[in-house]
Amino acid sequence: MKELIGSPGTVTGLTLRITQCAFAASSIALMVSASGFSTFTAFCYLIASMGLQLLWSFGLACLDVYALRRKRDLHNPVLVSLFVVGDWVTAMLSLAAACSSAGVIVLYAKDLDFCNPQNHLPCRKFEISIILAFITWLLIAMSSHVMFWILASF
Repeated sequence: MKELIGSPGTVTGLTLRITQCAFAASSIALMVSASGFSTFTAFCYLIASMGLQLLWSFGLACLDVYALRRKRDLHNPVLVSLFVVGDWVTAMLSLAAACSSAGVIVLYAKDLDFCNPQNHLPCRKFEISIILAFITWLLIAMSSHVMFWILASF
């Protein structure tokens, strides 16, 4: 079987999982540092979704480290099936959270003009956090695509 970039148990797979963790953690940190984020349900959902993604990616990164240290092969059909389902679920949740948060910030920034200096909303922090969430989703989409092709090759 041909080795795919980002497959489990490889250095590229570990790098992909670590970058997913980093972008998810950055999105969470930026959103939490913005005052008043908890009054918006979509932003709370973004925090929850990125938290789940952070845990999932960290767990798989630890598994990649284990596989690399012990020189184990993680291309087991049962394990890859679990990775596919987990990646697809977290990808869908992350995309939904990022899109709903982006919709809220577009509504407040463009339509309702709530982001003016008089309202004291940290809209830039919200926007950057949402951008980081979309980048996280892109990385998840890449890994779920790789996992799907590995599963299809069995």
